[in-house]
Amino acid sequence: MDHTSHDSGPRPLVASSGLPADVYSAGCPTRDVLDHLASKWTILIIDALGAGTYRFAELRRTIDGISEKMLAQTLRRLERDGLLTRTVYPEVPPHTEYALTPLGRSISAPIASLRIWAERNINDVLAARGAYESKSNHQQR
Repeated sequence: MDHTSHDSGPRPLVASSGLPADVYSAGCPTRDVLDHLASKWTILIIDALGAGTYRFAELRRTIDGISEKMLAQTLRRLERDGLLTRTVYPEVPPHTEYALTPLGRSISAPIASLRIWAERNINDVLAARGAYESKSNHQQR
C-alpha cells in the first residue's frame, strides 16, 4: 500500500536497518516509538512538561491517577528515548527534576493539540458513544 498521501517529504533512513522509516511496516522501529507516544501516561507527562520543569512528586500530583511505579517507568522510557532529561541535585534532601529535551519539545505541541482536541470534543464523543450504544441495544433485540 502506498502511504505517500500521508507523507510530508522523503522519509529518513533508519540507522539500524538502512531502510526508510515507515510506521506502516510491522518491522520498523517507528512502531515502537509510536506505541510509546500513544500511551496516555506518555501524552500526559509530555504535555505537563511542556509547561516547564517538574519534580517527580509535582508530576505525580499533576497527573491524577498515575501510580508512582507507572510514573517512574514512563519517565525512564522517555529519558531513554531522548525526550526528557533527568537532573539529580545532590542536596539534603536530594531532589530530581525532569524537563523536555529539544526532541521532546518537538512533540510537545502536537500532543498539546491532541489534548485540546479531546477536551473540546468530549461532549460530541460521549454523545456518539451513547447513540452507538442505543443503536446496538436496539439491534440486539
